[in-house]
This record gives sequence, C-alpha cells and structure tokens, in this order.
Amino acid sequence: MDDAVSPRTLRKDAVNYKLHFRNINEQQVDEISLDFFYKPHTITLLTATVLSLMYFAFTRDDGNSDNNLRVGILVAVSFFLVISVLAFPNGLSVLYFLFLVFLIFLNWEQVKTLMYWIDPNLRYAKREADIMEYAVNCTVITRERLWSHCDIFAFGHFAGWAVKALLIRSYGLCWTISITWELTELFFMHLLPNFAECWWDQVILDILLCNGGGIWLGMTACRFLEMRTYRWASIKEIHTTTGKIKRAVLQFTPASWTYLTELNTFFLKHIFVFPATHHLSWFRIFLLGSVTAPTVRAFLHKVRTTMMEVLATHVVWSQMALQIRGTH
Repeated sequence: MDDAVSPRTLRKDAVNYKLHFRNINEQQVDEISLDFFYKPHTITLLTATVLSLMYFAFTRDDGNSDNNLRVGILVAVSFFLVISVLAFPNGLSVLYFLFLVFLIFLNWEQVKTLMYWIDPNLRYAKREADIMEYAVNCTVITRERLWSHCDIFAFGHFAGWAVKALLIRSYGLCWTISITWELTELFFMHLLPNFAECWWDQVILDILLCNGGGIWLGMTACRFLEMRTYRWASIKEIHTTTGKIKRAVLQFTPASWTYLTELNTFFLKHIFVFPATHHLSWFRIFLLGSVTAPTVRAFLHKVRTTMMEVLATHVVWSQMALQIRGTH
C-alpha cells in the first residue's frame, strides 16, 4: 500500500514550484545590448500618434463620406490600441468584445447591411454547402482524390494546430482537443453540411496528417526555441476534494474554449453567408489567436503564483467574456 502524501509535503512542493517559476520569470539580465527596447518611449509614441491623427484629419476628402467613416473608425481603433499598450495589456480583446456588445443590439438584416458596407461583394456570396458536395463516393479512394483534398483548408488545419501546440505546449492536451473536435463535427453535421466528411478524410488527412503534423511542428518549435513547457496537472494529481472540484470547474477555461472559437467560425460564415477565405474570417482567426496567447500564459501564471494576479485576472476575464459573448 502506498504511503499517503502529507499536506506538509504538498505545501512544500507548491512552494518549490512557485520559487522555480519566479526564478524563471524574473531572471536578471546581466548585459543589455539594445537599450532602446528597455527604456520607455511614451513621449515619442504620443508625438507620433498626434501627428498621425493630424495627418488623417487634414487630408480627408469631405466629398467621400464612406471613406471618411472607414478612416475615422480605423484611426479611433488605432488610437485606442496605443492607449491600451500604455495602460492595460488586453486592449485588443476589449475592443473586439465592445464590438460584439454593439452587434447584440442589431438584428440580422442590420448586421448584413454592416457587412455589405465593409465589403459590397458579400451581396453575391453563397454558402459553400449550396455549391459543393460533401462526403460523396467515400468508397472511391485514389491518389488524385487524396491530393485534391490538400488545399488551403488542409494547410489551415496544419498551421492552426501548429499554433495551438505553441500555445498549449502539451502533446496529450493537443491530441485530446484534436480528437474531440472531430467528434464535434459529427455531432453538428446535421446543422453544418461541410462537417460531413469521408472516414479517410477525417481520420487520415485531418487527425493524423494535418492535426498530428501541426502538433508535431508546434512542439518541435517549442523545443528548438527553448520555450517554457506548461504543466497541465491531471485531476488524479490533486488530493483534496476542494481541489478536485476546482479542477473540474477550470476544465472550462481557455484551453477548452478552443471548441467555441472554431465552432463559432463555421456558424458565423454559415449564418451570415461569407466564404471561409474571406478576409473577415481570416481577421477573426488571427485576432482570437493573438489574444489567446497571452490569455493562456496569464492563466497559468495566475493559478501557479500570486504575483501579477490582478494583471492575469484582467486578461483571463476579458477572454472569458469574449468567448461567451461570441457564442451568442
């Protein structure tokens, strides 16, 4: 019979881990060769921002109202992001969240009108399910047919999982999310026709080649760049009932919200009718990827140490609100 682990041993291990975590994150740099990046430049940034604002304000064309509106929104967003760099670290996610809050007060027709204003060509867009067939002739497996599936979407699968591996940094967790996502496609196949796939497409091309290759590339990049690995503790390693309950609740934290982010992408382009290759889809993916990276980092920092707890809380909270709002 194994010896019981005493609470004193658990506390000692936790203290040692926190000390190790702090030593890694607070290493003193003996010699700084690039002084420019280690000194504040708030006055320079303010001057450049004001000059840019004056340039756009005095070079606009009063006869082109649509262009003035677009430029005005772009400059306002840029100014907000400059302020967020100086004041708080999660300005991009806050900005996107405020945009989603604005959309909640619009009906479907008004959202479509806004999309047509952004890109008039969307008036002629069609659903991919209306012009393509999925999961047909699955018994026919040829080299030409397999090669025809190696398109931009296959590359998106591969690159997406490489980025996820860079964020999560765990083979076990990445493979769990990968397989669970393929099961998710089966559950929502009756709502989204493009989720219907032949078995060889789903198992061989998606899970093994695209997802598996992306995970391997991301983890290899982590080792090559000597990036810190994240230790995602199993619920079996927690010895208290309170800790197990807390771990079960934390299962719905950013790592699991990957499903919501990807599922929303497919539902959005299906409901509002725009192709997967449209810049709106790419912009949303890159935006969520950029705000997820510091969220995962801040979340692990928050649960492993008490330092920077307020900062981590702001970043994680904003990502939680963003995902919940984006699901509605």
